[in-house]
Amino acid sequence: MGLFSKKTFRFSLLGSQQRRTAFICSLLIVFLGSMSFVSTLRQWDEAVACVEQRDPDSALRIFLNIEEKNSKIAFNIGCLYLNNNELDEAEKAFDGSIGKDEHLAVAFFQRGVTFYKKERFEESLLDFQQAFKQLRGNQLIDYKPLGLRYKLYACEVLHNIGLVQAQLGKWEGAQENLLTALNLRADAKFSHIDHALDAILKQKLFPLVEIRAGLLFKPNKNYVAELEKRDYLGKAKVVSSIVPADEFSGFAPLQPQVDNVPSTPKVQEVLRVFEGEPHTVLYEFFPETKEELAVLPGNIVFVLQKGADNWASVVFNEKRGLVPYNFLEPLDIVTMTSKPMQIEPVNDDIPAPPRRAPPSRPVGTEGLKTVNAETSNTSEFSGCVVKVHFQFTIAISISPGQPYGVILQMISSKLKLPASTLTLRYAKKGLDERVIIEDSEMEAVWNSVKDGRLTLWCSVTEDKRVPHEKVVALYSYDSTTPEDLVFKQGNVITVLSKVNDEWLEGQCNGKIGIFPSTFVKALNGDQQCD
Repeated sequence: MGLFSKKTFRFSLLGSQQRRTAFICSLLIVFLGSMSFVSTLRQWDEAVACVEQRDPDSALRIFLNIEEKNSKIAFNIGCLYLNNNELDEAEKAFDGSIGKDEHLAVAFFQRGVTFYKKERFEESLLDFQQAFKQLRGNQLIDYKPLGLRYKLYACEVLHNIGLVQAQLGKWEGAQENLLTALNLRADAKFSHIDHALDAILKQKLFPLVEIRAGLLFKPNKNYVAELEKRDYLGKAKVVSSIVPADEFSGFAPLQPQVDNVPSTPKVQEVLRVFEGEPHTVLYEFFPETKEELAVLPGNIVFVLQKGADNWASVVFNEKRGLVPYNFLEPLDIVTMTSKPMQIEPVNDDIPAPPRRAPPSRPVGTEGLKTVNAETSNTSEFSGCVVKVHFQFTIAISISPGQPYGVILQMISSKLKLPASTLTLRYAKKGLDERVIIEDSEMEAVWNSVKDGRLTLWCSVTEDKRVPHEKVVALYSYDSTTPEDLVFKQGNVITVLSKVNDEWLEGQCNGKIGIFPSTFVKALNGDQQCD
């Protein structure tokens, strides 16, 4: 029995030594890992500082010396290579970034830019589509919380998708994506999307959207602050108690207690982190002054103040501005938080019209006259709501009986497309097919209005004002600006559109431009260009 006890003791001692060794090894691994993390953090912060001091070469050298590169560091390396036009190295770096984080949409976007510059358009299209997929239906991704001061907008991703499709000759797909981008944009600063759509309609290319040079992922500022040496103990401090008969000898005295505190239920605070009261936008509103703010139906804004003139000061997307208060509806926070989310079935049919017609624009504070309550009621609307189905659905309000030209111009302004390229149709009673609207049809169109609603269908066609006729040059014309069309006397020109009474747009010798209408005359016969 004694011999068994000695063996047991020796085995126990051996096991204790093995456990001690394993514990020490684990401590070493944790220590070395933390040292590696601290070293990476120092080099990362130093490289970003070099970029801010406009020394990208030193920054790239420091980034490459980091042993353990995460997805953000690999992204930074790819951006520096891309700015230097070293496309092969940039592609490898973005491959590494995506390999470490397959949900980093901005890395797919940058690799798509790299492939585009390498003229590998098929791969560029796939990366831009993957970046749009990672947005998951959101209008934007703000990377500021992750250390990158950049917002990836869905409309700009679609802009680049349309450009790549144009490079591949898929003009219809490019137009469709740009129309979707136009619908998704929520700010007037994206005017380049309008220019891109105009270029696509003329089958021309347009510039690529790129991330500004110098924008990189920065390390967490809290981690960087911990790299500095700190005195956590501080200086000694004497604390004396102000409570009578307090025998507590800790670091702080006991505080007086309050009896019979009333219990108040905690109110759910959803969206209370923002200033103001949350409201839902009911109707689309276009600003006419710098003080007003553009909003779309379904947006959530926060009302800071409601004026007596029915204008409300609101906050939306970190911007402040004025919006008509009767375009808004208070958001019930308790109902939002208490009711479970219900997923409505997908309905491919035409969406239902608004619950009520948009109210009229409020009168400004300047020159505001005193009116009776009956006459100031904006909810009474005697006009007609015209719902127009295009690539997306829009709604306009118009007084019944207006001529065809007025309706066409309003729809053209809403879609931001030339009126000459639009064709309107309506569902005529007794016919299965939709009828094209002309001036002679307007009486029947207004007779089809029901309950103040009218539904139209809109499509884009070729310019109807000037057919593709042939003209012959009476005189030679030299270019005075880049958009002019150069031709010689006797050249035959194909007219594409009419700019105004003095200028036409045409094509000759494989080039497109504008030219004076007085320099040409109509051509009889189907003669080709010289």
